[in-house]
Amino acid sequence: MDRDFLADFLVRRRNAVQPADVGLSVGLRRRTAGLRREEVALLASMSTDYYTRLEQRRGPQPSTQMVASIARALRLSSQERDYLFRLCGHSAPDRVAGADHVAPALLRVLDRLTDSPALILSALGETLVQNGPAQALFGDVSGLVGMERSAIFRWFMHPETERVLYPEDDRDRQSRAQVASLRAAFGSAGPKSRAAEMAKHLAANSPEFAVLWDEHEVGKRFADHKVLVHPELGEIEVDCQALFTEDESQVLLVLTAPPNTEADQKLRLLAVVGTQDFARGR
Repeated sequence: MDRDFLADFLVRRRNAVQPADVGLSVGLRRRTAGLRREEVALLASMSTDYYTRLEQRRGPQPSTQMVASIARALRLSSQERDYLFRLCGHSAPDRVAGADHVAPALLRVLDRLTDSPALILSALGETLVQNGPAQALFGDVSGLVGMERSAIFRWFMHPETERVLYPEDDRDRQSRAQVASLRAAFGSAGPKSRAAEMAKHLAANSPEFAVLWDEHEVGKRFADHKVLVHPELGEIEVDCQALFTEDESQVLLVLTAPPNTEADQKLRLLAVVGTQDFARGR
């Protein structure tokens, strides 16, 4: 771990990120060139004291999870993320095997979306980051680990909780779309990938998945128009817009409804209320 270079790098990158870049208010008495230390700590879900010690060359070696959180908070590129890992004494993560580093361009768009459900997903359907309305609609999945992080995996392994978000007459279509999406990820990543490992597990434990997997359908699973079922607000008819990274390893999903419709009012209610009353259980 190179504490001197690490401290210099963190300070320079923090000063280069503007509050508006991460959805924060500038304020009237702001003197900091970029972000404040406490703002980086908040974005990285760590204590201000811990982050401050890193910048002051006296902090302990951060874990790989902590490094990834800092990289995301500072909106680092993939190359900058790799550099940060090495400064902290870790090997850079495999960009194919792991997808926890969110594309900065997608994050910048997400930061500006506050009144519509929006989330960034990996090719395996893992929620990498989501805004408040999305968390209120889909539930908080930030505590899940391993294959459980994947919505594709949970769709077949935990249908009693995962499928309630969709009307019963749309669940067969959704099952096919989930499998087709995993088949696309498998085709891109190969037989030694996490996609292959997940497919093998699901085929051995879900007869429904095994049948659909053998059909070799390939495609993305995001329909342009769908109906979602919220436990308190009922059915919400939404339009789905998907913005992919160039390599299609991540996607920003935004749900909207025509202005002044019942669905639009329900989405606005999600934005106001948040997850306090309406979050789905896991």
